[in-house]
Amino acid sequence: MRVLIYAYNYYPEPIGIAPLMTELAEGLVKRGHEVRVVTAMPNYPQRQIYEGFRGKLYQTEVRNGVTIQRSYVWVKPKPNLVDRLLLDGSFVITSLFQAMRGWRPDVILLTVPPLPVSVPAALLGKFYNCPVVLNVQDILPEAAVHVGLLTNPLLIGAMEKLEQFAYRTAHTVSVIADGFVDNLVGKGVPPEKITCIPNWVNTNFIRPLPKEDNGFRREFGLEGKFVVLYAGNIALTQGLETVIDAASRLSHIPEIVFVIVGEAKAVANLESYCQECGATNVKLLPFQPRERLPEMLAAADLGLIVQRRNVVSFNMPSKTQVLLASGRAIVASVPSTGSAAKAVEKSRGGVVVEPENPVALADTIADLYAQPVKVEAMGKQGRQFALERYAFEQSLGQYEALFYRVIEDSQVSAQPSMFRLRTKKSGA
Repeated sequence: MRVLIYAYNYYPEPIGIAPLMTELAEGLVKRGHEVRVVTAMPNYPQRQIYEGFRGKLYQTEVRNGVTIQRSYVWVKPKPNLVDRLLLDGSFVITSLFQAMRGWRPDVILLTVPPLPVSVPAALLGKFYNCPVVLNVQDILPEAAVHVGLLTNPLLIGAMEKLEQFAYRTAHTVSVIADGFVDNLVGKGVPPEKITCIPNWVNTNFIRPLPKEDNGFRREFGLEGKFVVLYAGNIALTQGLETVIDAASRLSHIPEIVFVIVGEAKAVANLESYCQECGATNVKLLPFQPRERLPEMLAAADLGLIVQRRNVVSFNMPSKTQVLLASGRAIVASVPSTGSAAKAVEKSRGGVVVEPENPVALADTIADLYAQPVKVEAMGKQGRQFALERYAFEQSLGQYEALFYRVIEDSQVSAQPSMFRLRTKKSGA
């Protein structure tokens, strides 16, 4: 097959959807398919174009067999509403020209958000006469409204129209958790148009490693400590203040140390809050190189998943699969009805506590600190669940089968119209 992946985020961005789309593209190439990726100049999570990519309108490169076609985007470190609109709009315009430069694909995989990219993807589907698979990582505008990122009624209405357009014009909609299915069916998307393929984790890369003689522990003075780790995005939907509040309540136990790893500016913003709370047992660190991720995860005794209580229930943080695969027990401070909570509970790899409740979070961590055997058992159960449910090869096979199916469906549906055209011309 020839597969065009239309994704705003891609390598070398270290977190979020970028590593997943990179693994998918390279995995398809290894299975003998041709893949080109239309993406933005890398800028996430710093929201600044990376060095080596600045001052360029377009850049095309080949990496591990994948043709990567990058285009300029308007991006600001602290975007307001206008900046966000300019960001999405710039990618819609510049990426369309890149997508039209290259071979004709058999199928297009479009990841959203950003939602406006559904417009050029639909045009490309018509232009190339090929099906579009819409991969929904988050449901907008609903998710943005829930956490207060989107409040303008006119803009909400426009985004809802755009959302319906995206579902209507896609041949198939792929979602990452069962909760998405119910949401989309409730919005009128036919159930037969939806397929659920969970986000995956590379279980060969993310794997249990020993805590002893761990370079990350050694470098940051964590040897002999009970390490509670949060690593990932620090934004409005997480509410890391809850973690810092919980840490301050456990400062009387010198063996317990909290480690928060994130984008440098976001981490710096948390430093003053740590001082306010007297949370001297918190280490704030910038993002580490991706190749160091397995070692960093292995340095933890507990991994944290944190969400605010108003996050929509279907949201599924990608760190869920990563933490399960690392073989470390999880404490999930997330809504109990959400996809993340259900995954943690089903895996038996961790404990779910009420979100934005630092007392409950602190009590749970203290309880697990006193039960090392239980913590180790949960880590093993989580790892096994990741191998059975979230292994990359399994998801890769599901996407490959999906692409074959939608290509065949589109070819079959095109045949009757071609037949009608021929019979009309023959006068039959």
